[in-house]
Amino acid sequence: MKMLTVALLSAIAGPAWAQSHAHAHTDTAPAAAQAAVDHSKMDHSKMDHSNMDHSTMDHSTMDHGGVDHAQMDHSTMDHAAMGHGTTPVAPREPIPEVTDADRAAAFPPINHDAMEHAPNVHSLLLINRLEHWDGQHGTGQAWEASGWVGGNINRLWLRSEGERNGGRTESSDLEVLYGRSVSPWWDVLMGVKQDFRPADSRTWAAFGIQGLAPYKFETSATAYVGEGGQLAATVEVEYELLLTNRLILQPLVEATLAARDEPEHGMGAGLNKVEAGLRLRYEFSRRFAPYIGVSHERLFGDTADYHQAAGEHTRDTRWVAGVRVWF
Repeated sequence: MKMLTVALLSAIAGPAWAQSHAHAHTDTAPAAAQAAVDHSKMDHSKMDHSNMDHSTMDHSTMDHGGVDHAQMDHSTMDHAAMGHGTTPVAPREPIPEVTDADRAAAFPPINHDAMEHAPNVHSLLLINRLEHWDGQHGTGQAWEASGWVGGNINRLWLRSEGERNGGRTESSDLEVLYGRSVSPWWDVLMGVKQDFRPADSRTWAAFGIQGLAPYKFETSATAYVGEGGQLAATVEVEYELLLTNRLILQPLVEATLAARDEPEHGMGAGLNKVEAGLRLRYEFSRRFAPYIGVSHERLFGDTADYHQAAGEHTRDTRWVAGVRVWF
């Protein structure tokens, strides 16, 4: 009887112990199985997420750094249905209406009688060369100056050039010309030229043009009609090469021509004289600039013969030093 009782108790306790042992492992078995599940094969596109409540989900602990947004297809999203806010058109504070007082303050009445206008008449005096020279056959001085007074279109011009040698004035002249601007770069001139010499003087009618040629060559060409029908012309070309803002190299070429021989004045037909110079100046200011340089002049044709017959030289090279000023 006792043996039968033990057998019955063992039969009853065996299934119960097995069930209790199985329940003890229910917490770890699903976790291991869940970790082993491969979700990459699952198709979530058929799932209906519209009824899910995501408001209680805590997204703060989610790591989105590994999400590849490049593979997401946003083409099916309806952005038009999104509730974006609209920018208000009207300002927060309304702009007040413009009154007559505002207009009067912005545009006060102008008294034209009290306005100061720039003067219509201007003037300039340029002493381009005021120099002492030391040549192969002596020493002396030379000058070249020009000035004008007037407006932007019409001007009265004065020009003078001369030379002294051995304490004696060899040549000097003065021109009084009316100039009119015909373009932004050129003026036409007409007037009178007076030659002053130690022995005699001569008056010419002058017609010319001066201005800035292409490539910034300062050019002057003047024709003269003298007493007795003599025709002469002078052409001068200068160029200013800026080595620095203040150091400027100025080459110059000047040529004189005549239409016929005049032995009494030492003038032959054709090309009479050519002078070429090179001067280097330093502008302490735009109005004042000392310079040094070299100049060479030569007589040609019958003019050279007349001077040679009078015992004068037909060519000369000179070292020069002087100043250039303008007012």
